[in-house]
Order: sequence, then structure tokens, then C-alpha cells
Amino acid sequence: MKIVADENVDQPIVMRLQQDHHQVWYVPEMAPALPDEAVLEFANRQQAILLTADKDFGELVFRQAAVHQGVVLLRLAGLTPAQKAELASRVFASYGHQMEGRFTVIESTSLRIRPRWTAQNG
Repeated sequence: MKIVADENVDQPIVMRLQQDHHQVWYVPEMAPALPDEAVLEFANRQQAILLTADKDFGELVFRQAAVHQGVVLLRLAGLTPAQKAELASRVFASYGHQMEGRFTVIESTSLRIRPRWTAQNG
């Protein structure tokens, strides 16, 4: 799976996803402090899911109807970096293709995958 990891994603998560054979671009290694719109645009060009801990992407997706290949929001406060990496690995292994084109929230005890927006459910 192709993934663009935003600068606020812990490096152990990125490393674990790479070990799991995902193709991962890590924003801090490419262009630190890249604006959110540019990060999303890059993910779209790569046809990659955007992995972030920044709630502002919800604003872009839902309020501004920004086009995306999928956004995964991490809400994992209280977990160690190793626990976060393990959880992200399991979720991508089990649900990765279901997250394509959707807005997903990963929390320590729950997973929400919002359906694709259409005129009927918007």
C-alpha cells in the first residue's frame, strides 16, 4: 500500500509500516513544514493514503470537500511509540484497502472508517 506520513506521525510508525512492505513517504524527510494542502496534494499525486495526527485534515476533507485517496487520522495519546506502531501495523494489515478513499480514525480502543461522501450521505 502507498502511504504518505505527515510530519506529526511518530517515526517508529513509519519504520514499522515500511517493514511491513508498504511504500511510505515521510514528510519530514522530504519537505519539513509543508502546508497541509501541499501534503494532501502530494498524497493524491502518489495515489497514496495520507497518515496524520493533524485534525485539520478533517476540515479539508469534510468542510472544504478536498479530494483525497484516503486520510487516516491517528488519535493515540497515552500509547508508547512501539504500541502506536504495532496498532497502526495491525490496522493497515486488516483494513488497509477499506480505508482507500475514506476518512479513518484510529484510536487506541476503536476504529472508525467513514464511508465515501456522496450527495445521498453528505
